[in-house]
Amino acid sequence: MSKKDNPLENVAIFSGNANKQLAKKICQHLGVKLKPALVKIFTDGENQIKIQDNIRRKEVYLIQPTCPPVDHNFMQLCIMIDALRRASAETITAVVPYFGYARQDKKTEPRVPISAKLAFDFIVTAGANRIITMDLHAVQCAGFVNIPVDNLYAEPAIVEYIKKNFSLDNLMLASTDVGGAARTRSYAKRLGVDIAVIDKRRPEPNKSEVMNIVGDVKNKIVILVDDIIDTAGTLVGGADAVKQAGALEVHAVCTHPVFSGPAINRITESVLSSIAVTNTIPLRAKAKACPKIKIVGVSWWIGEAIRRTHTGESLTDLFASS
Repeated sequence: MSKKDNPLENVAIFSGNANKQLAKKICQHLGVKLKPALVKIFTDGENQIKIQDNIRRKEVYLIQPTCPPVDHNFMQLCIMIDALRRASAETITAVVPYFGYARQDKKTEPRVPISAKLAFDFIVTAGANRIITMDLHAVQCAGFVNIPVDNLYAEPAIVEYIKKNFSLDNLMLASTDVGGAARTRSYAKRLGVDIAVIDKRRPEPNKSEVMNIVGDVKNKIVILVDDIIDTAGTLVGGADAVKQAGALEVHAVCTHPVFSGPAINRITESVLSSIAVTNTIPLRAKAKACPKIKIVGVSWWIGEAIRRTHTGESLTDLFASS
């Protein structure tokens, strides 16, 4: 088969252990096989990596979100990049659907690091030539490095989910905080609905206190919009506030289901009727068993980004939020 018949002939796709299911779905979309790699853990916790195929002068894409256990998966990402570089890959693109350190993007008080900057530096130092990610918590993180960073948006996939599962006649979107208002407004623009904003105060990390709701949610079906759900304290507190303000039903959508600590218990016991999350992070058993949690696939969007990067086509409609 000629390169003209198979434009992805020179592409090699690998995956770490963090989300092999997503990697396989991306490969199915592209019509290519996931390349074999030995990815094991020594008894002391160290990663053991070996590339098991010839990749000389190949355009390589490594799919590995930095989901929990974050540091382990992040280290595995960097070690695999180094292995690919030493195996003479022509270019290496780190496909990081969830970039875990993006929330630590600035110096908020004395004597603290800018961990997002350090995380990006590690990936570049390991040998990556490009990074593809999705819904960076702080978009400005893309400016921390001097290699291309394509920040895709889950918005089109989630908007499609909302259109299929909700009537828009009595629908309203709500941002879980002031910082997410722009994201929520973008969703609302696509759907043609109004928005509300939950104004909250965060006294310390992973703890938030709802203060006020800007917008009238009475007698509305409200969908809370967020990019990351970690311990779910902000989400559940926002849902309670919206329900108390007169909403008929409260649902939620988000890109990255981190679901750490008490998250699943909180969601199960909350007033939320449903919560749709993407598959950038694989759900653990307890989350899979929760009937409120629905999965929205984003493998098509990531796969298209890989295909277009290789063929030189524009990615604008994949990562540009409207």
